Amino acid sequence: MEWFEEARTAEECQDWDRAIALVSAHAECYSPNSRRHDSHLWHLDLLARAERLSELTELALTDAHARRKLNRALRERGMEAVLRRRAKGGDADALYSLLRLLGEAGRFQEARRAVQEIAPADTYAQQLVADFGPSASAAQ
Repeated sequence: MEWFEEARTAEECQDWDRAIALVSAHAECYSPNSRRHDSHLWHLDLLARAERLSELTELALTDAHARRKLNRALRERGMEAVLRRRAKGGDADALYSLLRLLGEAGRFQEARRAVQEIAPADTYAQQLVADFGPSASAAQ
């Protein structure tokens, strides 16, 4: 059996330690080898699914893919305070994840305040808030 077949089997059984160990051995961020790069993304996905947010946080310091995966995982878990802290620390993707989280919860005014407080000049953040739609205008 090839390593990736073993990893898939471990993943299906939610044997995260085994799956992560197998995949990480073949993972390389921005590798010219597409399989190694795909393994890197798979590795990050496994970390998120295994709830290893501390490992993702560590990788996110130097890896844009890990940063995006972490922010997505935080949003999916409703971890607003952590996203807000990351956004205030300068992580624009965390800000966008925070705004999506607030928007999905119908908390449009809070989203607007977050943009004004954290990054008032960020036009993409302003556009995200504006895209919440007609209900966002009614909330004003």
